[in-house]
Formats: sequence, C-alpha cells, structure tokens
Amino acid sequence: MRKKIIIANWKMNKTVSESIRAVTELKNKLSGKQEVEIVVAPPFTSLHPCEIAISGSAILLAAQNVSEFDQGAYTGEVSANMLLDIQCEYVLVGHSERRTIFDETNQIVQKKLKQVLEYEMSPVLCIGESELTRKAQKTFSFIEEQLTECLRGLKEEDLLTFVVAYEPIWAIGTGNTATTSQIQEVHGWIRDFFEKQYGKALGQAIPILYGGSVSETNASEIMKQKDVDGLLVGGASLDPERFVNIIQHC
Repeated sequence: MRKKIIIANWKMNKTVSESIRAVTELKNKLSGKQEVEIVVAPPFTSLHPCEIAISGSAILLAAQNVSEFDQGAYTGEVSANMLLDIQCEYVLVGHSERRTIFDETNQIVQKKLKQVLEYEMSPVLCIGESELTRKAQKTFSFIEEQLTECLRGLKEEDLLTFVVAYEPIWAIGTGNTATTSQIQEVHGWIRDFFEKQYGKALGQAIPILYGGSVSETNASEIMKQKDVDGLLVGGASLDPERFVNIIQHC
C-alpha cells in the first residue's frame, strides 16, 4: 500500500523565528499518531533550526531546492550533501516556479535528481502544464516529455524512494484548483507511464501528490481519488492551523 504524504511548501516565506514557531505549533497539534506522513519544507535559512525544533516528532524535513553540483565554487548554491547533513528526508526538484522564473530545464532537473538520489534522500519531482498547454490539449505529451527527460539515465532501483508531484501551473496560487476528474485523469496517466517504463510493481508503488491551490475545502475530495497519494500544499500551509485542518481532512 502506498504511503500518504502531505508536504508544506513555505516557499520564500517565514524568518527563522517564524519558522520555529510554526513547526513548534505543528508539533504540538500533531502529537498523536497520524495516518499520513507530514513533511515541512522551510526556506534554506530555517532548515537547521527547524530540524532542531521538530526533534522527537513525526514531522519530516524537506528542502525546496538543491544544487545540480556536488561541491565547489558555486556561490549561493546548496548541495545535496549539505541537506543530508541536516536530516532532510525529501527534496523538491523541478518546482514550476524554479522552471518558469529561474529557467530550470528538464536537463538541469535531471542532474538535481541524480544528486538527491546519490545522497539517498527522496526527491519530489514536480511536473505540470501551463494553461496554454492544457488549452492546446497537449497536457499528456508535455508531461511525457518532462518525465522522459528528467528520468533519463535512472534505473528502477533509483526510483524506490521516488515521489512525483503533479502541479498544474495554471492552478498554483490562483485559487483555480483542477477538478477532481482532471486530477485523477492526469495522476492515472502518470502511474500508467511508470508502469510501462519500469513495471507494474514500481508504478503502483510510487506516491503521486497533487499541488495547486490546495485548501481545507478541497483536500478531502482530492485525496479520495484513486491515484492521489498526497498533497503539496503552498499558501495554505503557512498557517499551522489551516495546515493541520488539511491533514485532518486526509
């Protein structure tokens, strides 16, 4: 049975003190046993303080990004080894904002995936189409290209800790959540892609998350879809109480 994963992506929000307060509140509110795996992705400056703050809890830590390089003269970059050193379990790779704002290509994303896998963390590969792509009815060919190029050179064993997040760009931060039928259609297609490429067992094992204007009001219906295994939550995760409500709806 696939594990359920709920990730809070804080993006470029919260100072260190604000981050500590937020994860401490989450830790207190989620003191009992949870049915889902709960992951928080603070900004880089807050990763180590949050690691200390969530110690002893079931909350796991994720980084929002990683360098494609292992080490060296790359000013401003953060390596996978550095993230492993502060107990990051997950790393977001290829988020649409990285792709659109910072021009990350599928080839760059592929290099980042290899770095995360080399240091035995779980990559969360983000994929998804723009509004223009969807209107042109090219959603599946676009996602197929993303997956094919990002996964190039990876073997079946590389994907044992892999997570995929489908985040339609047109739904991120816009309030325009995809319908449940649209979400299931794409998630089902993604699972079928992995089954065809890597075998049914692996295709059935990979968690596929949905991200895009997730809130307390839609989380439950989204999570009822057959091939939805979790959520990548943006704005709604900044408020610990809202994020807890989303978790409880799952």
